[in-house]
Amino acid sequence: MTEGTDPDTVAASPWLATVARGLSPVLLALASHAQALDGIPNPLPGATAGDPQRGRAIVADRHVGLCLLCHSAPIPEERFQGDLAPSLAGAGARWTVPQLRLRIADSSRLNPQTIMPSYFRTEGLARVAPAHAGKTILSAQQIEDVVAYLSTLKDTP
Repeated sequence: MTEGTDPDTVAASPWLATVARGLSPVLLALASHAQALDGIPNPLPGATAGDPQRGRAIVADRHVGLCLLCHSAPIPEERFQGDLAPSLAGAGARWTVPQLRLRIADSSRLNPQTIMPSYFRTEGLARVAPAHAGKTILSAQQIEDVVAYLSTLKDTP
């Protein structure tokens, strides 16, 4: 068992016990070290510092993250952006890096009824195609890249 994820540690914190349900061991370890209730303070395991340019490319790519299906972003060359979810413009002013990281990795920890995919969660998901079982939507590095990009978006529309 990962250090800091033993049952006594989880039971000692009602918040952590709630967060622990359905998390992979990696996310459970991250949650057990979280300083804030609404963020993941450290980069995801195996990732290096995020690159904002790669993050922008991921957000804009309609075959990778599909962000623009629901969100709009200050990427004027991309037409037909979503309006179902909040605009990503000003995301870096609205949320801290740890808050952005959690919202992308597993937004259902903040709102169990969200329609936003959990990009780094593998357990407790419904109707996953066998070819995708046990795989995350984005890698840890891709999430760090997207977080790096979103954190640069300080201007609100």
